[in-house]
Amino acid sequence: MGKLKINVVIAGRSYPLSVNNTNEEEGMRKAATAINKLISMYEQNYAVSDKQDVLAMCALQFASKLEITTIENDTTTKEVINKIDELTNLVNSHLE
Repeated sequence: MGKLKINVVIAGRSYPLSVNNTNEEEGMRKAATAINKLISMYEQNYAVSDKQDVLAMCALQFASKLEITTIENDTTTKEVINKIDELTNLVNSHLE
């Protein structure tokens, strides 16, 4: 299957994109919708005169959410590994 050509609109500008499949298309469209909603929220709640400022704030918010999620996942993974190690040690001590 070849690449699909789609257009997404962000901040009033159209961007032609090539995607590999319908899942990627859906993800791109949902991302564009989320960006546009966030842009609208910033424009309504803050005195922003420049689209670039709004887009920078959107990028910061999305990137920070990704980083926070990564940090939380790393912490959870470490906790799970520690619990598995504790259980392994407990089982080993009973088997000896």
